[in-house]
Amino acid sequence: MRVRAAGPPGRMPRMPEQPHAIRPPRPVSPQSVPLRSASPPSLPPRSLPPRSVLDAFGLRGTPEPLTGGQGRSVRVGGAVLKPAEGTEGESEWAASVFERLPRGAGFRVPRPLRSAGGDCVVDGWTAAAFMAGRPGPRGRWPEVVAVGRALHAALREQPRPGFLDRRTHPWAVADRVAWGEEEADVVAELAEPLSLLLSLRQPVEAAAQIVHGDLAGNVLFAPGQDPVVIDFSPYWRPPLYAEAVVIADGLLWYEPAPSLLTGGGEDPRWRQMLIRALIFRLVALSGLVDPSWRAGEQESTRFLAATEAVRRGPDGGWTRP
Repeated sequence: MRVRAAGPPGRMPRMPEQPHAIRPPRPVSPQSVPLRSASPPSLPPRSLPPRSVLDAFGLRGTPEPLTGGQGRSVRVGGAVLKPAEGTEGESEWAASVFERLPRGAGFRVPRPLRSAGGDCVVDGWTAAAFMAGRPGPRGRWPEVVAVGRALHAALREQPRPGFLDRRTHPWAVADRVAWGEEEADVVAELAEPLSLLLSLRQPVEAAAQIVHGDLAGNVLFAPGQDPVVIDFSPYWRPPLYAEAVVIADGLLWYEPAPSLLTGGGEDPRWRQMLIRALIFRLVALSGLVDPSWRAGEQESTRFLAATEAVRRGPDGGWTRP
């Protein structure tokens, strides 16, 4: 484990986006602290798609900026557009995966739009059908977990894409650190909880597949309809780990019932998945903050409290820091 000052130079090409709903205020989270800009280098912050892009996707209307995420998504009629993200080929891969997912499987996904020539990216922009809904997860933790299980069952046979090996953004680095595939480089304020988490991590075996690694705030709910999964963040990990990330988010930045610590059922690997999920969030947070960050002590306390809750288990009590 290495320790550094906050805010080193580096790339951060991907930030979570929740473009399909006007979101209520969230509790304190990494997205509420000063972060380095996530806008792709080819597009300025808060840019709007030009008319040529709308024409290519067959859209008519005036782009309306949407709240949520980093404020880069816009709505045009029944579609949502946002800058393409990730490594080369990632947007095309994600669109093709969403196009093949079954319907009526307990979840829905925004249908990707393509140009007349069949492209899913036009001049740096992607488009998908607008799907209304209210985001969880507060008060809907079991439903978010259930949606994730349904989605991952549908993704079970999806082969591993090669672009995963080329990703260098903070979340990709943190994911590899969580699984012992790379060493950590964290800000000094988060060194203590990371050291504790690493001491608790033990080897664990579980089959990996494509999973959505950021489900907690990316499931929308609408009365009488299956929930909508948005902002696909693909990783090649066990589905139980993706579920643990949801619960880790709850322990850190929401107020889930302590019983959710049993989310993995009787699976003996559940605690190790939670430990890895906390490492993932901690290292990603460390890689995102800039030199003006002043919440280090507060976030360190959050991670220490969440780690202690995981160590004790659901019967050990839970105290919000």
